[in-house]
Amino acid sequence: MSRSRTIDVPGSQGVAPEFLVTPETLDAISPSGDRGGVIIGSDPQGEAQAASILRSMPTRMVTVGGLYLARQLALRAMATGAWVIVATGRPAAWKMLERAAGETPDGKPVPLVQIRRLAPFDLPRSSEDTPLLVIHDGGAVPQELFPPRAPWQTTMYVLPYLHPQVSSGTAANTADLVLLQRLPLNQAQLAQRIWSLRNHQVQPLTQLQDDQLIALGNMTWTMIRLVTNQKEKEILGPIRRGD
Repeated sequence: MSRSRTIDVPGSQGVAPEFLVTPETLDAISPSGDRGGVIIGSDPQGEAQAASILRSMPTRMVTVGGLYLARQLALRAMATGAWVIVATGRPAAWKMLERAAGETPDGKPVPLVQIRRLAPFDLPRSSEDTPLLVIHDGGAVPQELFPPRAPWQTTMYVLPYLHPQVSSGTAANTADLVLLQRLPLNQAQLAQRIWSLRNHQVQPLTQLQDDQLIALGNMTWTMIRLVTNQKEKEILGPIRRGD
């Protein structure tokens, strides 16, 4: 990839800062972000596409599709130094994040990553030095267990597919950034209603390849091709649409 462009997320306060992580973590995860944000992939011209998903205001984002995309974003947030907390009903599906983060000298998981059950709990305080990514992996109709309330806190809702009830929930309707993988026609039409898409934007959602997605933001409709580095391949396996 050549130059990098940052996707316009509403209210973004310029470029994202750099964060420091341990050498052990950098050995496990190659840094995938720059000062413009977390790199998601490349556009059709081969330019890197980044989004400031960790920023100085409460942020909501939604991924619709397989677990691969959500786990890759989590790894890349970790590579910028963010704390990652996953609330999920399927903890085994996220254990590779703990393994990627490594262990402390006494053999315990590095606290950079926490995998918790899908129930309310107190979140650590987020700050510019310790930004927080909360991943809510709670099915197609998630409850608002961890709404982002503080600066430098981003809550990412992982939706396996679009459910009609999502259209009345705040997680999807108020998201600052939405990443959509391939959808069947009925779900693409539902996406049109939820995010006020134009008619010509519906069909492309049904034709995306496994390594493609559409990013929706503030006046943004961007097709992105996922790019995986070698260390991520070792952790996540090949790029795929499903779980």
